[in-house]
Amino acid sequence: MTGAVWVGFWDGGISLLKDGQVRTSLRVKDGLGAGTVWSLYIDSENTLWAATEGGLSRIRGGRITTLTTKNGLPCDSAHWMIEDNAFSWVNTACGLLRIERVKLNAWASDSKSSIHPIVFDRADGIKRHAFTDFSPVVTRSVDGRLWFAHWDGVTGIDPLHLPINRVLPPVHIEQIIADGKIHVPASGLRLPAQSRDVRIDYTALSLVDPDKVRFRYKLEGQDPDWREVLNIRRAEYSNLAPGNYRFRVTAANNSGVWNQEGASLDFSIAPTYWQTDWFRALCLAAVLLVLWALYLLRLRQIAREFNARLEERVIERTRIARDLHDTLLQGFQGLLLRFQTVYTLLRTCPDEAEKILGSAIDQTAQTITAGREAVQGLRASSVESDDLAQAITRFGEEFATQARGHAPIGLQVALEGTPRPLQPIVRDEIYRIASEALRNAFRHAEAQQIEVELRYDHREFRLRVRDDGKGIDHKFLSAEGRAGHFGLPGMRERANLIGGKLDVWTAPDSGTEIELGIPASHVYTASPFSWRAWFVEKFSGNDGEGKS
Repeated sequence: MTGAVWVGFWDGGISLLKDGQVRTSLRVKDGLGAGTVWSLYIDSENTLWAATEGGLSRIRGGRITTLTTKNGLPCDSAHWMIEDNAFSWVNTACGLLRIERVKLNAWASDSKSSIHPIVFDRADGIKRHAFTDFSPVVTRSVDGRLWFAHWDGVTGIDPLHLPINRVLPPVHIEQIIADGKIHVPASGLRLPAQSRDVRIDYTALSLVDPDKVRFRYKLEGQDPDWREVLNIRRAEYSNLAPGNYRFRVTAANNSGVWNQEGASLDFSIAPTYWQTDWFRALCLAAVLLVLWALYLLRLRQIAREFNARLEERVIERTRIARDLHDTLLQGFQGLLLRFQTVYTLLRTCPDEAEKILGSAIDQTAQTITAGREAVQGLRASSVESDDLAQAITRFGEEFATQARGHAPIGLQVALEGTPRPLQPIVRDEIYRIASEALRNAFRHAEAQQIEVELRYDHREFRLRVRDDGKGIDHKFLSAEGRAGHFGLPGMRERANLIGGKLDVWTAPDSGTEIELGIPASHVYTASPFSWRAWFVEKFSGNDGEGKS
């Protein structure tokens, strides 16, 4: 900018002045190096450089980047900068730096990249005083020499005739230490399993100035890129995984001449058995085997549930077949025989045919009643809100209503214990077993009194149906039951289906008692067992018995 002046300040920051006004101010928050601004320099590309205590800042196009030790400077404090045909020269508290212009331009394009300066210090006859009353502090003469002032004189250097050490520094790997144990760096070295802390010591020979030797090292298989250090002769790693590694190290002498071949070491860390491929494969196989077993178990569970539902349907169809066989089919067969007799006698003996026809009409009514009872057996026990005692009572009352022409039969339904919610499927099966027992008592026992008892115990559920009828012949109590009748066998099948046990006691002219017992885990819905409720029920003398 014509007529403008850049000014640096002792307490930090720079400003652009024009026409007596500040046009631009740049501070640390803008990316400028921190601390005193020692000098400002505009290079051949019209780029402004600010030498500060916090690094060398580059200002171009409103963008500020600062070169520090993170990018390869030996120290942050920069005093001044000047350039010649091929190099940029920066005086720092650590000495005079010569930086290749190509490296500096690469850093300007990518601020994360590093430079590799050559350092000249007192050993090379270069003094590092930063501030002087002379201005300018540094200048370049027509013969290409650089002259800069310091407290006790002026120093001049000829960039074209500086002494360059051309000798490549030989590099040597001295030892490798794993968990405190020293190992000789032989090719193919195998470290013990679980070697956690690994240190590799290396060195390079430089007789001119050993302190200025620079190293670059890389552990292939661990480091993504080269690491560069100044006069540090060891590399440390921790928690290396089992495997094969190659450590490579190169070095540069005091003049920045690199021994690119360097030295290398191949070594490996043995795996423990749980870090081996076969162990991982075995674990993977075990996981797959467990998953396969779970899959097969799930398939078996699904098949079992499907078979259970299918078995329920088969059992229900078997019961329907039994009911139809005992009622409709036998009734229709008997009616058919009577109708054939009526048809035969209708012309020759009309009076006898009329009697037989009347008897057939009565038998038809009985068959219809038996079919209605079979349909009642197919119905669900009750709506969800109804309880089992009410459903059984209602079923018994319907039978009592149908038996008005016979002697009245007393029905009593009693409860013991506190009613609990029952599993819907189990509740329906209990209802059907009770219905079948009541049906047998009403139809065949010629009983005068029928008692139904429902006991809700903390260990099991019990159903008892007792009557004072004529009893059941013991030869019909076998598993097969009476030929052509499926009442008792069907009740036993239902009891087994829901995990219960059915017992029958009977004697001639002494009535019949049918008892169904089901474990609590099979019959009750999920409800925690309460010891307190059990003690109250056991010792209070009032077990909650009720009648309906």
